Amino acid sequence: MKLGIIIYSTDAETVWNAFRLGVFARKEGDEVKVFLLAKGVECESLDTDQFPVTAQMKDLLERGGKILACGTCLKLRGSEGTELCPLSSMKDLYELVRDSDKVVSF
Repeated sequence: MKLGIIIYSTDAETVWNAFRLGVFARKEGDEVKVFLLAKGVECESLDTDQFPVTAQMKDLLERGGKILACGTCLKLRGSEGTELCPLSSMKDLYELVRDSDKVVSF
């Protein structure tokens, strides 16, 4: 299965669980792409002791998942993107939705 995950939240628990789903799907052999949209591009700043978001992000990437971040949303926040949140476009979001078998949003 090709799973698309769209994250637009800044709630640490929600974002952590979204990435946990992505990691689990990769363990099951599914293709996973995550698109960070709106406030979701801030996910690297959400780590707490209880919800280590960036650890889940790194785990997803290490397992072959892909993370994309809305370039416009990053620029609105004065960011050019990072290794974990690379600059992407609306075209990338469109292709994620078009090409995925299932899309979930958080």
